[in-house]
Amino acid sequence: MSAVFPTVREVLALDPVRHGAPRVVAGDEGLDRPVRWVHVAEVPDIATLLGGGELVLTTGIGLPGDDAGLRAFIGDLADVGVSGLVVELGRRYVSGVPRVMAAAAERRGLPLVELRRATPFVRITEAVHALIVDAQLTELRATEEIHQRFNDLSVEGADAAEVIRQAAELSGCPVVLENLSRQVLGYDPAGESAELLLDGWEQHSRRIRPAGRTAYDPDSGWLVTTVGARGQDWGRLLLRWPASGDVPSAQAVEPNAGSPTRLTILIERAASTLALGRLIRRDAEGLERQIHRTLLTALLDHSRPVDEVGLRAKALGVVLDRRHLVGVMVRHRADDPAGEVGPEAGQARLRDLSEAVGQALREAKLTALTSAVDDNSVGALLALPDAAAEDRALSAFASALRRVRLDAGTGRATSGVDPFRSGGPGAVIVAAGSGVSSPREARRSLVEARQIAEAARRDRRDLPIFRLPHVGLAGLLHLLRDEPRLQTFVERELGALLEYDARHPREQLLDTLRAYLEQGRNKSAAAAAAHLSRPAFYERLARIARILDVDLDSVEAALSLHVALLALEAVRAP
Repeated sequence: MSAVFPTVREVLALDPVRHGAPRVVAGDEGLDRPVRWVHVAEVPDIATLLGGGELVLTTGIGLPGDDAGLRAFIGDLADVGVSGLVVELGRRYVSGVPRVMAAAAERRGLPLVELRRATPFVRITEAVHALIVDAQLTELRATEEIHQRFNDLSVEGADAAEVIRQAAELSGCPVVLENLSRQVLGYDPAGESAELLLDGWEQHSRRIRPAGRTAYDPDSGWLVTTVGARGQDWGRLLLRWPASGDVPSAQAVEPNAGSPTRLTILIERAASTLALGRLIRRDAEGLERQIHRTLLTALLDHSRPVDEVGLRAKALGVVLDRRHLVGVMVRHRADDPAGEVGPEAGQARLRDLSEAVGQALREAKLTALTSAVDDNSVGALLALPDAAAEDRALSAFASALRRVRLDAGTGRATSGVDPFRSGGPGAVIVAAGSGVSSPREARRSLVEARQIAEAARRDRRDLPIFRLPHVGLAGLLHLLRDEPRLQTFVERELGALLEYDARHPREQLLDTLRAYLEQGRNKSAAAAAAHLSRPAFYERLARIARILDVDLDSVEAALSLHVALLALEAVRAP
């Protein structure tokens, strides 16, 4: 990347400056400072007219004659943040600048350069300003390329992996996308070792704590921005740019941040594209979808007014008003129950399941909206005459679905084993949400059914219908593992302890807390389970209480921490 501003070192390499036989007499450690502008000055109080970043040129004819005045002059320039001071010898100073001036500049780290041969200052200013303008134009073109590239990705509906790849390609830096629990959702190592990049990522990420929504953490060398839309943040995008001497000086440093301005623009545009892509994938409605799917997904996604959904459903012969509505979800227990893989096999399997659900509804003489609602699930919204018909209708549907699938598949096995039961290769889960009394509440029942179906995959029981009472806490938390609010809860409850463990990997106080809670807060039993002496275990508990600022003897606090631990395990589960 080209820099917006040249450095003092680069300015000294320009032909008009080299003509003056420059010699650095102080502050050579500051030669990589950017030069924002060149200013010619022959008065001692010039600092009040500067804004920082200027390279000051002078012959010294107007500078103070006493040592104190020269020290004050250098101090004022350093305080305002100039990039350097260039003094042409011959008019005021013949053999060299005063030692007191050089000493003051060295003390303040201000580059002080002598020009031992007369040089027209106008040639220097023209050369530097042309360099700055050319670099700014280059930077502008590069910024436009960033905007255009990510605009194209947004229009094309590129997935997260492609957005991350493009960000890494444009920056030449490793890029990582993580969720709120510091789990990696995607990455591109930009040619570096992926294993080294991701090794111990969660602990490493917890030590990256920038100040602000988009900020640079100089301690870790990561530029970080929050990813989210509509006020709901769901992750962080990180770009590694170590601001050190081995980074090419051609990268423009953002004032007061330590990271390139262009990289800041790039990572924010990438984050916006990721957030927009997630919204599009969630809300997009394909024109080829059938009306049932349009209406059912409209209820789930709030993509159409509920009254409009009710009118269109009524036109289809499915009356939702003044009916008892029950959301149902049907899905395979395994992602590839037939041992098949690939998108085509998955689509065919989902299509078969959708047809089976529709036929079962017809055989059970039930009225419902039904369609596939995602890549794995077929949903149905039953419209029943009253609440009393709920249990009977669900039982009839489950029985009809089993018959339909046995008749259509290979279920008539001579071994007598039903392949569609819980242990069979084609086993399905039927889940139902709580019944509701109006279309405006239908989404709650449908979402609850989808949550129950997902959580039931961890349940080995062969139930005809899974309902909310059948789902345990661990299953429910596993289901909600991608929910930002659950991840935020985990961070609020355990974040301080996780950060402590990241800084002290040999202690792992989280395991101590887990042992304490799993043993029902029995300290003696927990110490034995943790293979620690009781005094050592008690000391660790006291440290945990201080870190989390909680009373571990409190039942309410212990319950909250236990739920957070279960949620953390669910979030970390593949």
